[in-house]
Amino acid sequence: MRVSVTDAKAQLTELVRRAEAGDEVVLTRHGQPVVRLTAVMPKPDRKERGAIIAAARASAAAKITPGPSAARSQDFLYGDDGLPG
Repeated sequence: MRVSVTDAKAQLTELVRRAEAGDEVVLTRHGQPVVRLTAVMPKPDRKERGAIIAAARASAAAKITPGPSAARSQDFLYGDDGLPG
């Protein structure tokens, strides 16, 4: 939604409500976009951040698959004599 700055003065409350609801509200001056109204997302507190990190770690741990050790991961690059093949 595009609204001129002049018109926005009269309907600021409604524009803020629309931005909070997720609508993109762009204010224009002489037809050119100058400002975008967006809702401010609250930052998670320490407890919420900890829960997010724990969930990410659990998700990553569930996806781990066994593979070659780091010492063996590039053996295909070398011949039986230990020289680059």
